[in-house]
Amino acid sequence: MRTRKIAEFDVSRIGFGCMSLSYGYAPCPEEDYAIRLLNEALDNGYTFMDTAALYGFGENEKLVNKAIGHRRDEFFLASKCGLRRNNEGVREINGRPEVLKETCDQSLSRLGVDVIDLYYLHRPDPNVEIEESMGALADLVKEGKIRTVGLSEMSAETILRAHEVHPVAAVQTEYSLWTRNPEIAVLQACKDIGAAFVAFGPVGRKFLTGKLQDVHALPDEDMRKTMPRFQDGVYEKNLELLEEFANLAEESNCSMAQLALAWLLAKEDHIIPIPGTSSIEHMIENTGADDVVVSDDVMNCLEQLINQDTVIGERYDARAQKSVTTEQF
Repeated sequence: MRTRKIAEFDVSRIGFGCMSLSYGYAPCPEEDYAIRLLNEALDNGYTFMDTAALYGFGENEKLVNKAIGHRRDEFFLASKCGLRRNNEGVREINGRPEVLKETCDQSLSRLGVDVIDLYYLHRPDPNVEIEESMGALADLVKEGKIRTVGLSEMSAETILRAHEVHPVAAVQTEYSLWTRNPEIAVLQACKDIGAAFVAFGPVGRKFLTGKLQDVHALPDEDMRKTMPRFQDGVYEKNLELLEEFANLAEESNCSMAQLALAWLLAKEDHIIPIPGTSSIEHMIENTGADDVVVSDDVMNCLEQLINQDTVIGERYDARAQKSVTTEQF
């Protein structure tokens, strides 16, 4: 797979989001299968692995260590702090410096490493100034515990304020054909400061693959059950967009998932999509997007077909939306 830059580091143009192996989408795979998947991901050219303290409340970091810790020199490792389960067992956003440093030490232990290549502040803490949180991450760089600093789900204004304290190497936010909010300001802010833009949910939480037709089949513990776009009566209307999308994928000689990823790769050189999957078959399929050439005509058709005006429903419910500051259409 070809590469893109995060700070001075070369990473695969398509990264691997590890979350779904332990958290979020149900059911999660058996551990033996997840271990095999992560190793095959490295074998297939992925060199950027993304996890977080939140995912499985530490279990995902442990899995990454168990699966590919012995191949540490083969990949760029990202994790996140600031969103965790606290000592009382309650999920919380906490950007206080002492908590971020404590979380980093815990992540280093679970990951079995001395240093994390990219460490994100997972969410902005409304009770802590970004400069204060960023100062703690800058300290972690000085201490040699992390190499670069990232931010997740934050507004352009917050990104620029943070960058004044310490260079922001990457910003992670949901971005796909059906979630276009970063186009308002965050994509340009990243370009202005030389930060990579890491796109999570690049295949629309499976919507853009065409392989999720019946949302009634989702288990109750699947996070999509809380999302407005996946509600009964709404999702079915959004599915109507996929008929022409499938035609465009066929015209481009690729799968629908590959076209969704190729659209992102064609948009800007600083965008790195990180699809997550619990399927080895889908993981390998996603690598094929690296070779897809999207014509100008197809790009224009995609832009007009699936966008903030044609998609029905918000991406998050009101509770989840409160935790992010990324600008909204």
